[in-house]
Amino acid sequence: MTKQEARELHESELRFAAYLDEIVGGLGDARRIEPARAYCTALLLPGERKSVEPMAARMAPEQVQAKHQSMHHVVAKAPWDDAAMLAAVRGQVIPALERHGPISYWIVDDSGMPKQGKHSVGVARQYCGNLGKRDNCQVAVSLSVANDQASLPIAYRLYLPQDWAADSQRRQAAGVPESIAFATKPAIALGQIRQALADRVPVGIVLGDAGYGVETDFRVSLRGLGLSYALGVKSSTGVWAAGTTPLPPLPYSGRGRQPTRLRRDEEHKPVSTLQLAMSLPASAWRRVSWREGSRGDLASRFAALRVRPAHGDTQRSEPWPEEWLLIEWPRGEAEPTRYWLSNLGPTTGLAKLVRTAKARWLIERDYEELKQEIGLDHYEGRGWRGFHHHASLCIAAYGFLVAERCLFPPRRQFIRERIKTPALPRGFRPRGAADPT
Repeated sequence: MTKQEARELHESELRFAAYLDEIVGGLGDARRIEPARAYCTALLLPGERKSVEPMAARMAPEQVQAKHQSMHHVVAKAPWDDAAMLAAVRGQVIPALERHGPISYWIVDDSGMPKQGKHSVGVARQYCGNLGKRDNCQVAVSLSVANDQASLPIAYRLYLPQDWAADSQRRQAAGVPESIAFATKPAIALGQIRQALADRVPVGIVLGDAGYGVETDFRVSLRGLGLSYALGVKSSTGVWAAGTTPLPPLPYSGRGRQPTRLRRDEEHKPVSTLQLAMSLPASAWRRVSWREGSRGDLASRFAALRVRPAHGDTQRSEPWPEEWLLIEWPRGEAEPTRYWLSNLGPTTGLAKLVRTAKARWLIERDYEELKQEIGLDHYEGRGWRGFHHHASLCIAAYGFLVAERCLFPPRRQFIRERIKTPALPRGFRPRGAADPT
């Protein structure tokens, strides 16, 4: 190791120590500080498993049992506040993110963690994104802040299926707080968003997949909070194309209550996003690149048009406001593959819509690293408290990595601006090259 490398390593270690001082300072009991520091450190060390026992062995090979007991207590038993720790992480990492521009996005998502057995809190047979199918797993909902450089989860909560929420015996065994009732994933995400607004987190455009975008109440709530969004929807989502709206209420007959609800019939009804997409002329589709990938620019064909959502409008007296419908139809595919609804302004350009909708990939990178490198899904305990404490400490450890990366310029800037290819001398000809003709 060179002197420069040794100095950089030493400086990084000092930054990590200072970072941990801020993160663990609010644990409430001085005896929790050292085990929490050890836990975060162990999460960042190499190792195939990041459950408590192997981490204790790596941290204190001569005192494994004692280290295991202290680390297990701080994650599974100690009653510290997860929200306070995540707020401390946020306070340390968001300024580092903002070195590369303001917060642009709030990304909502849920992630599944496969589990054996049925006793771990919240485990049930449900859709698991990791596996791409229904299986035995736990699912947690998160909210992340992001710009085009990096992202950070700032809220994380286990989704408790209805049968779990209604089972007092299993709730008591797993230590589920009495205040936790059944809530859908969009409802959990909306609660996280409201808390982030209350905490004055820098606001971004809300992004999410179709699991959130198809919920009309979720979109309406975001609009009511004054937030912009670009949310995935399905090919079956009903919309009114430009120039069409629901039928007005029936004329008043003079008897009873005056009709106020919008109508539709067999001749006058909304279309699905797929039907609308397939009806567009070839001129509606444009090739748009949204970011640089490892093998060049990522690009596809897109169309964007103004529509009105149709869900539930027959229970209303006025149509829903117009929104953007963004559609992706990659060349070579038989039909469009992705759809989004967005309430960004009517003058928003296609390139901006595409870049915004596609920015959700950042959370996929986060979860990949949190699980594969940090050990987010390695916790072996069964209780509510331990599940969330482990996740908070994983996010704390990951937050330091995010902050460290933000010390350096983005890849694009570093390659294209910092490393200039020198011009070849006039008349230069490589050795062995053929004589010019």
